[in-house]
Amino acid sequence: MITGGHASPAIAVIDRLKALYPQHSIVFVGRKFNNGQESSESFEYQEIQKRKITFINLKAGRITRLLSLRTYVHILLVPLGFLQAVRILLHEQPDIILTFGGYLGLPIAVVGYMLGIPIYTHEQTIHPGSANRLISNIAQKVFVSFAESQTFFPAHKVVVTGNPVRKSIFETRTSKLIIDKSLPCIYVTGGSLGSHAINTLVGKIIPQLVQKYTVFHQTGNISEFDDFHRFQKLRDTLPNELRSRYILTTHFSDIDIGYVYSAADIVVSRSGANTWFELVFLQKPALFIPLPWAAYNEQRKHAELLASQGAAEIFEQSGNSDDLLELINRMIDNKDAYEAAYQNISKMYQSDAADQIIEHIFAQ
Repeated sequence: MITGGHASPAIAVIDRLKALYPQHSIVFVGRKFNNGQESSESFEYQEIQKRKITFINLKAGRITRLLSLRTYVHILLVPLGFLQAVRILLHEQPDIILTFGGYLGLPIAVVGYMLGIPIYTHEQTIHPGSANRLISNIAQKVFVSFAESQTFFPAHKVVVTGNPVRKSIFETRTSKLIIDKSLPCIYVTGGSLGSHAINTLVGKIIPQLVQKYTVFHQTGNISEFDDFHRFQKLRDTLPNELRSRYILTTHFSDIDIGYVYSAADIVVSRSGANTWFELVFLQKPALFIPLPWAAYNEQRKHAELLASQGAAEIFEQSGNSDDLLELINRMIDNKDAYEAAYQNISKMYQSDAADQIIEHIFAQ
């Protein structure tokens, strides 16, 4: 059973498990919808469905530092999540639980431990959240992406594996996307959910960007903001010769993501661990717009790691779109310098994280 809040590394491990151990069955426990207030399907649900793996929806609550009406709703959902976990585990009876942390992973891990099921967990970020620190106390092994996060966990349990990344980011042959490669290319993404703040910043300068560049824009599909349809209308206002330079989608599928990354000269994105590791392995210059309220300021810490080495720039979410345009232009003009900065960075992080995790689990 695989569960937790970080879907991309979980999916990377699932793909390797299917390749290495096709005789084993896999069950995924996660969130079917992006949040409890809407019906747009989550990235993990869509990807797990494509792989024809059993998906079980879990409604769990979390305790946040920001007080709002939604906070109290989440508090009420905490016991419900544990009750659901009991039902799910008694029905599925997994031999092993691998969790990727977060409030979704906690009830499954705790109930699984009480039922005598071996627990393994992976910590994606440089500064672990409280859920994974709690899970580490009952886990057999704790796999971490960053060596810097070892100090948060019991030393005898920690294995530094790096972060599993999806193999599709390296594959370009299956995509049917075709762009004019004589122009520089920018990939804008807010992660699997998208980022309304990044969309708003970039949206104001799309007409200027497509004058000089091809733009891949992943908006996400949060219905509260309806960014995708808003940008569809923007694209329709562009002259015909520029419209083809603006490739817009809610999510780029595994079929297309490798092509998008290979074509991109720079990537404008949040600085979550998934995107961070993908950029490191692909050696892509990054323009990071960190999530200001990320837990323990983890996104800024990720961004500063690459910026301090000369491979990335940091732009504030509260900044001005014209200043963002100026920075994008400057980075495109100096792309070679950012790429060169990756030569030593990539050697510091392991690219076989999924294989290492699987090997340690089956060695027990």
